[in-house]
Amino acid sequence: MSTYLDYNASAPIDQRVLDVMIEVYKGTIGNADSRTHNHGETARLVVENARKQVAELLGISPGEVFFTSGSTESNNIAIQGLMEYAEKTGKKHIITTSIEHKAILETVKALEKRGYDIELVDPERSGFVKPEDILSRVREDTLLVSVMHVNNETGIIQPVEHIGKALSERKVLFHVDATQSCGKLIKEIRGLKYNMLSFSAHKLQGPQGIGVLVLRKDGYRLPPIKGIMYGGQQEHGIRPGTIPVALVAGCGYACEIASLDYEHNKEKMDALKKLVLTIFDESGMEYHFNGNQRHCVNSAVNICIPGVVSEALMIMAKQYCSISNGSACTSKNYSPSYVLKAMGIPEEEIECSVRISWGPDTSENELKENLVKLIEIAKQIKG
Repeated sequence: MSTYLDYNASAPIDQRVLDVMIEVYKGTIGNADSRTHNHGETARLVVENARKQVAELLGISPGEVFFTSGSTESNNIAIQGLMEYAEKTGKKHIITTSIEHKAILETVKALEKRGYDIELVDPERSGFVKPEDILSRVREDTLLVSVMHVNNETGIIQPVEHIGKALSERKVLFHVDATQSCGKLIKEIRGLKYNMLSFSAHKLQGPQGIGVLVLRKDGYRLPPIKGIMYGGQQEHGIRPGTIPVALVAGCGYACEIASLDYEHNKEKMDALKKLVLTIFDESGMEYHFNGNQRHCVNSAVNICIPGVVSEALMIMAKQYCSISNGSACTSKNYSPSYVLKAMGIPEEEIECSVRISWGPDTSENELKENLVKLIEIAKQIKG
């Protein structure tokens, strides 16, 4: 049986989350914004309970949680939603990194065409972005700094704690894309200083199609974000449209489970990563990591196997392992990973690199059995 090892693209939904969603689909009808009857009120209570569950995971107030369709929409709102404020203040300088998700990079690229000054900061070969490389670029007209917490291709943890603290002292807006860290680096996120934060439920074994934009209050004031779509005042005007109650309930419960199971999941993920590293170490095959493992999460690795083209490996080994060679948002074009390229990795090594990512429900025995088979195939390809 094939082992699913592409959790960074999308994690399988937790059965407990699915059960809650089915219960809501069956028993909760009506629109959560229909305030004139009990069915609408019941739906609203489901949504507000989920808002509390998200807030408890992140250590924030429920009033700072806004539901969206996922991280891509949340990221777009966090950036485009500042345009009116930018016009009023004259602040049109945005700093981000060259290894962000396309939801960030393509959004700032669009703003650049509208006259915004965009600076992209490259990481070191280790995949780590030096905080001073970000902070040294901050100016009087800096509108926003946006840095992902964990890179989706390499698993490298970025210094958002250091950056957030420094930016808060300088009163510069800070956005964190926590898509790959939410539910995993719980204690770290709770200690961060930021103005906006994004995540998708399906990365922490919730449903696809639902996510969150966190807007932290400064006193009683939210960041100067405006909705980027028209159509209603749902989510306080930040995100119009009928709230998908069952998806929201699934998102909330996935957050609750992540909070409750955190310590157990951490132990399991640590053990799985140790197993993956041991399997490669004992394989006798040449390989190296893309990214310094001292800064890497315990749920993913990006590995280069010289002489083994990743496309060939993935196709020949797909009956044993589901892995990838980059972000799902760019998987349809077979150009070299822009993340690894920004790290200064040669193209011939990028073409031989794969990402392996797992979750707390990954079977240790299946992983070991099928990863060994993948390595055997890699050796055959290399000849």
